Amino acid sequence: MQLVPIAGIAFLWFIGVLRDRLGPLEDRFFSTVFFGSALLFLAMLFAAAAVAGAIVLAFAAQPNDRISADTFHFARAVAYNLMNVYAIKSACVFMVSASTVAIHTGFVPRWIALLGYSLAFVLLVASYYLPWAFVVLPIWVFLVSAHILIDEMRRPPHAHEKSPQ
Repeated sequence: MQLVPIAGIAFLWFIGVLRDRLGPLEDRFFSTVFFGSALLFLAMLFAAAAVAGAIVLAFAAQPNDRISADTFHFARAVAYNLMNVYAIKSACVFMVSASTVAIHTGFVPRWIALLGYSLAFVLLVASYYLPWAFVVLPIWVFLVSAHILIDEMRRPPHAHEKSPQ
């Protein structure tokens, strides 16, 4: 549970890097959908982690008392729906909108954007049937991040500096 906020901050940093990289090429419509879906994903992730953490804390506080089955099932269902319904759908929208922006601007190779569409489809359709599907977003984010890092390292030193406005 302690790693979820760190992962969320890293994801916010990733969003900032993408928006900075897009610069003036950023399309307002897709960028709004991209940014909004990313924030919704993080909100759902944090809420699901908070509910799951509350279940653990409630049981740890009174380990000899049985937790009410109804309460446990309700809290588990809330955490499940937040993560596996709402957060997953927000992650799909994020991947599709980011891939669309990537194709329009070329800030990553076309194949990474097309892979983003494919993985978003897998996440949307198969997340209920494939328990490993939740790793699709982190894998794609890692791939985009690695490309950006390698691309930044290849640029000449003066290409990193922004011109004065």
